[in-house]
Amino acid sequence: MGLRVVVLDPLPLFRHGAEAVLSAAGHVVDTPDDVLAWARDGRNGVVLVSLLTDADWELVGQLRHESAVVALLDGAPPAAGARAVRTGATAVLPRGATAQALLRTVEATADGQAVLPISVVTTLATGPSAPGAPLSPEQLSWLRQLSTGSTVAQLAGRAGYSEREMFRLLKTLYRELGVDGRMQAILRAQEFGWLSG
Repeated sequence: MGLRVVVLDPLPLFRHGAEAVLSAAGHVVDTPDDVLAWARDGRNGVVLVSLLTDADWELVGQLRHESAVVALLDGAPPAAGARAVRTGATAVLPRGATAQALLRTVEATADGQAVLPISVVTTLATGPSAPGAPLSPEQLSWLRQLSTGSTVAQLAGRAGYSEREMFRLLKTLYRELGVDGRMQAILRAQEFGWLSG
């Protein structure tokens, strides 16, 4: 009998494609309503999770001691891959990986191996690399304020920008950091030690 696998992704086409690849290889794809309960029932399976939202990251943390987890990332940037491992993922794979790479990763993960892109291993071994251009004091201040719970509206008011302009500036900052949103930017800034100033 094949492995037991759960595929979590909001896009039905992606999810069904991954399920078809795994089923064709003889693995059983489960679709539980409660993934944590499924993992706690001792299924000895693998959970594939596309990390697109904060809730997805939280789920990986909750699954860390319950099941082997393959984190699927858009583009698989090294810092995000390293964060996924630190959060609880056993393997990291770009969401755009080939069917063969998906199958190899799931089977190796079920066999107790960690499967990581070399860039993620390097980041884990050496620590994350800071963005090419240093952040301005103003950008560092924004990150510090966001980390203490300030809203974008409050930040905009203090910085003298409209809320819309502040969102645009933050989006540019997140792109410079190689992250997708506020929480990832705060975590990245913590990794670099920028929030202690």
